[in-house]
Amino acid sequence: MSSELFDAMDYLEKEKGIDKNLLLEALEAALISAYKKNFNSATNVRVDINEQESAMKVLARKEIVEEVMDPQQEISLEEAKGIDPNYQLEDVIELEVTPMDFGRIAAQAAKQVVTQRVREAERGIIYGEYVDREEDVMTGIIQRKDPRFVYVNLGKIEARLPEGEQMPTETYEVHDRLKVFVTKVENSNKGPHIYVSRTHPGLLKRLFEMEVPEIYDGTVEVKSVAREAGDRSKISVYAEDQEIDPVGSCVGQRGQRVQAIVNELKGEKIDIVQWSEDPVEYVSNALSPSKVIEVLVNEEDKATTVIVPDYQLSLAIGKRGQNARLAAKLTGWKIDIKSESEALEQGILTKASSEGEDASDLDEDLFEE
Repeated sequence: MSSELFDAMDYLEKEKGIDKNLLLEALEAALISAYKKNFNSATNVRVDINEQESAMKVLARKEIVEEVMDPQQEISLEEAKGIDPNYQLEDVIELEVTPMDFGRIAAQAAKQVVTQRVREAERGIIYGEYVDREEDVMTGIIQRKDPRFVYVNLGKIEARLPEGEQMPTETYEVHDRLKVFVTKVENSNKGPHIYVSRTHPGLLKRLFEMEVPEIYDGTVEVKSVAREAGDRSKISVYAEDQEIDPVGSCVGQRGQRVQAIVNELKGEKIDIVQWSEDPVEYVSNALSPSKVIEVLVNEEDKATTVIVPDYQLSLAIGKRGQNARLAAKLTGWKIDIKSESEALEQGILTKASSEGEDASDLDEDLFEE
């Protein structure tokens, strides 16, 4: 056996992080298998690999018996004592059975083992590197497309963007640069697979963490995200320090921070609202940009009835019910919206009031329907 094989193992251990002892164990198993396959032997054998001498021997293990019934597994006491007088019955003796042509077979087995282990190690390294990136945002370049996936090159691996995770408002072209949310990293016999999304609410949350230092350092907390990808989203934020404006922090000076995220999501409208543990305040905020007169809370059913000025009804409900639907997802409360006049007719509202406060401190022009 060539010393180059052991040199190669030393290199792989140093450069690829593959344990040399594991390589030797795998090589030994492969050589035993090759011996039994090529020489039609069922003998209990082991392979002795001598690294110092760059040599290898195949040793058959046989039990010492009085009368030999299976020559491949047994050896007589008389024959064993001819090798070494100290042998006794039921001892196990090892005899070299290395075939003359075994060097070529050993070289082939060694090549296969090393190649396989290198491949497995590289897959393991890649998996280990990317499994910690689940629920994180990564930037990649679109490599190719097929009817099921858009394939995004993330550096050492190609991620899959399924059709159902693609934004309906986006067109994906080869060589386009793209930020994606890693939804799943799995290991398989064919290596690691990474699945990514452009529609996941987590993408919006991570983009705010990247764009808003106060969220990244924990000063401002993202409480909830509701998203209809490509069209509109709502995000609720909270700051324990009363002197910090969480909504203003996310909007940024002249709206620069939120606008950067809107641009990344190709124009998706984003409402940023103040979170509150009070459902009346929280639901009112979530219905931004509409004004709210009153919120009636049914704690048992986790439901609310929201009364808005007549002229604000369509704004509160939103196109195709989108604003109300997103507000319900954001807060976790059922929301039934009624106009002021309807509430008065039904006796829900006993005192008419046309005064209401904006559910958000944001400029309504940023979020107009």
